[in-house]
Amino acid sequence: VAGAALPLSLAPFSLWPIAIASMAALFMALQNQSAGQAFKRATIYGFGLFGVGASWVYVSMYNFGGVSMLFAIIGTILFCLLLTIVFALPFICSAWIPQCAPSQLLGLPAIWVVSEWFRSWILTGFPWLYAGYSHTDTWLNGWAPIGGVLLLSYFSAVAAALLVQLLQRRLSAATILSGSLVIAVFIGGCVLQKVSWTEAVSEPLSVALVQPNVNQKDRWGPDKRNKALKDLLAQTEPYWDADIIIWPESAIPALKSQIPDYLMALDKRGKLNQTALITGIPTDTIRGRYHNSMLAVGDAFGQYDKTRLVPFGEYVPIESLVRGLNNFFDLPMSSFALGEKNQSPLVAKGQKISTAICYEIVYPDLVASNSRDTSILLTTSNDAWFGDSIAPQQHMQMARMRAIENAKPLMRGTNNGITALVDHKGTIYRKLEQFSTGVLTGQVVPRTGETPFNRLGSWPIIIFSLLVTAALVISAIRHRQT
Repeated sequence: VAGAALPLSLAPFSLWPIAIASMAALFMALQNQSAGQAFKRATIYGFGLFGVGASWVYVSMYNFGGVSMLFAIIGTILFCLLLTIVFALPFICSAWIPQCAPSQLLGLPAIWVVSEWFRSWILTGFPWLYAGYSHTDTWLNGWAPIGGVLLLSYFSAVAAALLVQLLQRRLSAATILSGSLVIAVFIGGCVLQKVSWTEAVSEPLSVALVQPNVNQKDRWGPDKRNKALKDLLAQTEPYWDADIIIWPESAIPALKSQIPDYLMALDKRGKLNQTALITGIPTDTIRGRYHNSMLAVGDAFGQYDKTRLVPFGEYVPIESLVRGLNNFFDLPMSSFALGEKNQSPLVAKGQKISTAICYEIVYPDLVASNSRDTSILLTTSNDAWFGDSIAPQQHMQMARMRAIENAKPLMRGTNNGITALVDHKGTIYRKLEQFSTGVLTGQVVPRTGETPFNRLGSWPIIIFSLLVTAALVISAIRHRQT
């Protein structure tokens, strides 16, 4: 129940105190347990967390993956179980740290951060449902430009560990000190919100983000491609006076090599109107590799190839064994290759743009690394795969956190929502409603500069958490040997 409650602290519910209460319930359950018991209890908690927070996997598989209800249910359960095991493994260390108040206040939050970090890269990673996202709109978000979302998770975990001590009436010096620090951290976050880590570098740019709202089943058929291309042009026609036009991920349902005349016409029209157009399009190479890409034409140049692919959605693990077994393993556009690391940013109207396609925006360090020398963040997505589940709201919240961490404005273009403009403080100031066809217009102010998180990423809080956990485990082992 505690694990299932944590997603209520995240979008679209955003009841942030629930995260602290939820984590406190887990920390209390881990006290004085063996390693096996700690793993078991963390597993139960984790299955509640992912069973509720990632329940949208069922929607993707059943509604859009072309599989039976039974297959979708089993697939979702297996997916959540895999995430649960990855989540629970680091909590074995909770059985090996001293069971006194100071060690609990230090160790359990550190283990929580290690758990979140662990699942950010193991098996390509699933950095979703981090506790720190519950503070996207609280005073604590002032710390995000310094340490990122994992630092906010750590602060949440410290508050949870403190709550456990208070509920158990352990009013030690460590408890009082921790309580004072938690209060100071909240107040400090409020002060840090007023810091300007970056500065505006030019006049505002006018932008138009096209939301085509195309049904997933009406995208890839050859007979439907021409209609989709014509509809995009018709929807864009009134907005060629904008500085930048954005079409969402895979907006063009054809390979780059298949429509050279169409792309050439876009480029010519963009140059004629001094407009940059950036569109999602699958691209191919002479080596027979395919990429999920963003292409800039008109008064812009560059191509960005996605570097974090969604398993089964964009590539199929152990492809030779599972291709053809089920419709789910043969989804359209599920044979993409990874893009190269350290790609040059897109350039539009003289501004460098850091690009993250769909799932990539949930990787804090990837976005931080790619945005160091850029002035605008861009993320495009096709959240139609999630239907009317809670996933698009969660996805939007994580995108907002990237804007806060890097103190840069964010443009988010999607097929059917949530299309939005976000300022460098993470505030949505313009957006289109989901499941609507339209064009979002507004202005973006490019900003230059770096935040501490830009330069260092999540590594300071990760290294701190690993060192604390290791020190406490070694201390407990030595004490038992003595």
